[in-house]
Amino acid sequence: MTSTESAGSGNVARSLELLWGSGERPSRGPKPGLTLDRIITTAVALADAEGLDAVSMRRLSTELGTGTMSLYRYVPGKAELIDLMLNQVQGETAALTESLDPGSGWRPAAEAMARAALALHRRHPWLLSVNQARPVLGPNTVSGLEKTLSAIKGMGLSDPELISVIIMVEGYVTGVARTHVHAVEAEKRSGITDQEFWQAQEPVLSRAMNSGVYPVMASLSEEAFGPEFDHFEFGLQRILDGLEVLVERRAAERDTAG
Repeated sequence: MTSTESAGSGNVARSLELLWGSGERPSRGPKPGLTLDRIITTAVALADAEGLDAVSMRRLSTELGTGTMSLYRYVPGKAELIDLMLNQVQGETAALTESLDPGSGWRPAAEAMARAALALHRRHPWLLSVNQARPVLGPNTVSGLEKTLSAIKGMGLSDPELISVIIMVEGYVTGVARTHVHAVEAEKRSGITDQEFWQAQEPVLSRAMNSGVYPVMASLSEEAFGPEFDHFEFGLQRILDGLEVLVERRAAERDTAG
């Protein structure tokens, strides 16, 4: 993974202007065919292919076939550009959030949210290199949050608890996504597959398991560490099971109070 960048670390007012449509056009000298949307799309594609470290105003100008100073007429710098990139990729989940039906129940909505977030991180591994503790909220992000909250509102939880549900699910997804991205990067850097890596350790581990020192580990079935088991889905369902207990408890409390 690349070094960490931070959302909201630039000129927040300027980022907001660009995100919400009041700063699209440069005041003078625009290059024909160069638009803010094209700049953002090119930056996302570059980050997808080479990582966030590859994204610079100079490199973007090369990719776009324009002078570096032309880009500064559209966006102040990389910090603000990252805010715009984050908002753009969040728009990829628009089709999913549009389909979320509050009438279908909160659990299918939470499942869909989690799967969409995992797919987003796998398409854009550089997201894990951005510190999003203080994001600048653009229209795509706000729209997604609005639709997600509408779909899980029926849980009957307090407003802070609803936000906590989203934080909980997204935190779980981020952890799973990070493990996946690290595995992919390890294979690229080492030049050996995951299977080859573990096969290299097999002789030593077999002796350790046969020593009698690790009886529980030695008793595990062959598929315990196999790729067939869907750890993501197992963990997600257990989180939702726990939330379901809370939702049922709150409903019972309301019935009793009523």
